Amino acid sequence: MRGLNLNFTLAKAAAMIIVAMFVSLLLLLGLWLSTSYQDALRRTEERAIAASKIVATNVSLLDSLARQALQRIDVTLGADIVPPASASVRNINEAVADLPGQVKAYVVDENGLTLYSTDPMVKPISIVDRPYFAELAKGARQHISSLLISRLNGHQIFAFSRRLERDGKFAGAAVVSFDVEVLADVWEAVDLGPNSTVSFIRADGQLVARYPLADGPVDMSKYVLFTDYLPKAAAGTYEAISPVDGAHRIVAYRTVDGTGLVALASADYAVGIQRFWRDVTVAVSVLVLAGVGLLAAGQWIRHLLHRDAAQSQLLRNALADNQLLLREVHHRVKNNLQAVQSIIQLQRLPAEIQQSLADRISSMVAVHEQIYRHDEFSRLCARDLIKSVVEKLVTAYGAPVVVDYDIDELAVSTDNATPLALLTSEILTNIMKYAFPDGREGRISIALKSAGGRRARLTIKDNGIGFDPQTVQQGMGSRLIRGVVGQLNGTHAFDGSDGTTFTAELDIIEP
Repeated sequence: MRGLNLNFTLAKAAAMIIVAMFVSLLLLLGLWLSTSYQDALRRTEERAIAASKIVATNVSLLDSLARQALQRIDVTLGADIVPPASASVRNINEAVADLPGQVKAYVVDENGLTLYSTDPMVKPISIVDRPYFAELAKGARQHISSLLISRLNGHQIFAFSRRLERDGKFAGAAVVSFDVEVLADVWEAVDLGPNSTVSFIRADGQLVARYPLADGPVDMSKYVLFTDYLPKAAAGTYEAISPVDGAHRIVAYRTVDGTGLVALASADYAVGIQRFWRDVTVAVSVLVLAGVGLLAAGQWIRHLLHRDAAQSQLLRNALADNQLLLREVHHRVKNNLQAVQSIIQLQRLPAEIQQSLADRISSMVAVHEQIYRHDEFSRLCARDLIKSVVEKLVTAYGAPVVVDYDIDELAVSTDNATPLALLTSEILTNIMKYAFPDGREGRISIALKSAGGRRARLTIKDNGIGFDPQTVQQGMGSRLIRGVVGQLNGTHAFDGSDGTTFTAELDIIEP
């Protein structure tokens, strides 16, 4: 049974170790993946921030060059903007020659009709409804348009315009327009990866330009950039769903000082965390391998436990067989001793000698009886042994005595049990014979106490008539007592002044 409990304990401990190892691995992988995810986001944000700075620099340069070009056009037109000669057109071309991309310049009169243009595809179209003209007509000095669709070629464009005044009156507008494709070079330069974007937006939330191209004009004034982030900081990053194409991106934004524009660069969220997903694949692979390894270890441990359980069962069976054999041996020894008692009783010996021999054999019978009845083959309980010896003697003599016991829970080896039983029997026999003459009643107290280490103190006291140790003849009983005490490496003493008290210290306790 102990082996089975031990196997169960080992199995439980092994299972707990396996579970603890797996949980530890999960925690470590979870920490690693959490760190990997945060690092992936941080790297993507850093790249987006760097890209937004490049976009902001280009937007600032574009704004500066456009304003300078518009000023040069205004100066070139002179006092009278009505076109009399081709020289004016040439001067307009020169004014926009240093601007990037496919730039077109226009000069319109106060009625929104084109007077000059560098666009070879120009047509007589009124722009009076265009905000970049209408706002100037209302008194604005300059204006940056939102994203526009060109009426000439259908391309996406954005325009910078300047109010023209002559003699203090509105005389028209100078306009330079850019194809949104001008941002393609910037997009390639920042290299944020597939599905990334670069763009800039007016402070009122109107999209000015975006690459790759948007489907058309977009009002972003209700978008989180304007509702949540710009009111708190002029630059930063955020993660959101694009209002233009619904893609999930990590966006970096930056206000471009002095322009009224906000530059943005965004990286695709899925692309940004690709490294994280690679780490997830590695972690899952490690978990699978660890799981397989732990299962294999568990199966092996289970196999070992089953094997140990089988061996334990064999040992238990062998132990049971041995116990049965030992029980039988001690039972036969007891029967043989009782047979010897019977033989002694058949001999023509004095009654006193017969009784003395029977008492001594009875104490040995008690030892073997205790062994096979309690299956205690290596040690015996001192209390049970002494009680068994004493009760047999009291019954045999039929003496009217009361026995009090004060015996500690001490374990006595089977080697020491027989000498202890013989010693107790010899002392009790003397008490029964001499302490209570004429059938008088008496009381006997027996104590066995631990005296430290393997030592125990045996005290047997009666309230009988007592005796003078000097007058006692040294017979067989006395020699037996001395021999047994010596066998147990002990000392003993008698006191006959107040009843009889026998005290001995003996080496009998099993550790």
